[in-house]
Amino acid sequence: MIVRNVKDVIGTDQEIVTENWVSRRVLLSKDGMGFSFHETVIFPGTETHIHYQNHLEAVWCIEGDGEIETIADGRRFALVPGVVYALDQHDEHWLRGGREPLRVICVFNPPLTGREVHDDSGVYPLERREVGSAA
Repeated sequence: MIVRNVKDVIGTDQEIVTENWVSRRVLLSKDGMGFSFHETVIFPGTETHIHYQNHLEAVWCIEGDGEIETIADGRRFALVPGVVYALDQHDEHWLRGGREPLRVICVFNPPLTGREVHDDSGVYPLERREVGSAA
C-alpha cells in the first residue's frame, strides 16, 4: 500500500513550479500504478498552451475558477468545482486561470516520471518509464 500526503511533496523535486502553475506529483511512474496522480494549482489570470500528444489526462476541478478552450473548434468550458474534463483525443487547448487560483486533481496515462514540463508546443515529452519501490 502507498500512503502519501500532498503536503510532503511541497518543496521537493516532485513539486514543479512554473510561471503559470504549480504541480505536486504525488504518484509517479516509479510507483507502478499505471497512471500518475497530481494536485495542480493554476494561477489567476494566466494562459497556458497545452497539447499532450503523448499522454491522456483527466482533470477534476475542486476549487477556484478558470476556463479551457479547445483550439480545433474554439469551444470554451467554464472550470469550477465539480467539473471534470478528459483529454481523451490528445486535445490541444488553452488552459486559463480565472479570478481565483484553480486547484485541480489530475491523472495521466502513461504516468509521468515527475520531471516533465511543457515544451514550446505544449507537449510533455514521453520519458523513460521508471518502476521501482514506492518510498
